[in-house]
Amino acid sequence: NPNRYRSLSTVFLEMHLIIVGLDNAGKTTILYQFLTKEAVQTSPTIGSNVEEIAVKKTRFLVWDIGGQESLRASWNSYYCNTEIVILVVDSTDRERLTVTKEELHHMLAHEDLQNASVLVLANKQDMKNSMSAAEISQSLTLSSLNARSWHIQACCALTGEGLPASLDWMRSRVVAN
Repeated sequence: NPNRYRSLSTVFLEMHLIIVGLDNAGKTTILYQFLTKEAVQTSPTIGSNVEEIAVKKTRFLVWDIGGQESLRASWNSYYCNTEIVILVVDSTDRERLTVTKEELHHMLAHEDLQNASVLVLANKQDMKNSMSAAEISQSLTLSSLNARSWHIQACCALTGEGLPASLDWMRSRVVAN
């Protein structure tokens, strides 16, 4: 029956993701770049935004969580059922990279994230004096995450550069799971 196959072809796989990072890293700009393929004017996120991004029969339910210091304590309320953690790093913010590292490793120690994959987006690569993805990877000690799947991607939220490759990697996690 050809109709049976037609209905199967509309099945979507759904994954739950969170986008975290320090304030002003570019989380919301990246979320809307994924969604609209355009740079969107944003303001600091107080609380969270949630959007659904559909890419080739995969639906990503993405929670974009505010990164101000006062909001980071509430991040764990979004961890349940999270399959991918997207950490956005401002590649020009050398001073706060240690804080980013502490937040990442603290977060990944949470039981609800023990099986989550990690995607680090090294944002603002278009800026002078930005750190390379390799430098950021080393500073965050990503190689110590050997028990989980992780990837770091250089990107620019304003132009969208690097973001299609990020979506490809996220889709590859769907296939792997």
